[in-house]
Amino acid sequence: MTEKRQIATTEAPLPVGPYSQAIEARGIILTSGQMGINPSTARLAEGIENQTRQALRNVETILRTAHSTLDNAIKVTVFLKDITSFARMNEIYAEYFPKNPPARSCVEVNNLLDGAEVEIEVMATVDENG
Repeated sequence: MTEKRQIATTEAPLPVGPYSQAIEARGIILTSGQMGINPSTARLAEGIENQTRQALRNVETILRTAHSTLDNAIKVTVFLKDITSFARMNEIYAEYFPKNPPARSCVEVNNLLDGAEVEIEVMATVDENG
């Protein structure tokens, strides 16, 4: 059986159900979907740009807790409430992955929790220098 390690930090939004912020197994970290919720206020940021930025900050925090960074991201999945927001999300996303970006899927979904406009999940490797 593969050993898995739960990743948890209070510096990112806490789970609202029976799931982990992330799991690490065999040197791979899988984050749960992160929305643009500020962990200090528990409030959703306003607008797709701010939500994208906050969601990626939340992912960064979780990855840091797991001894990794966005530089180690190998696959990202982006869920958008409205695909016409793609260009605005993508502009912010590009700031976080300026070179050698990971593989990515982006899909429109019917709805996201709490009226969120974007949710992002990441698969990354553990930092070998970690």
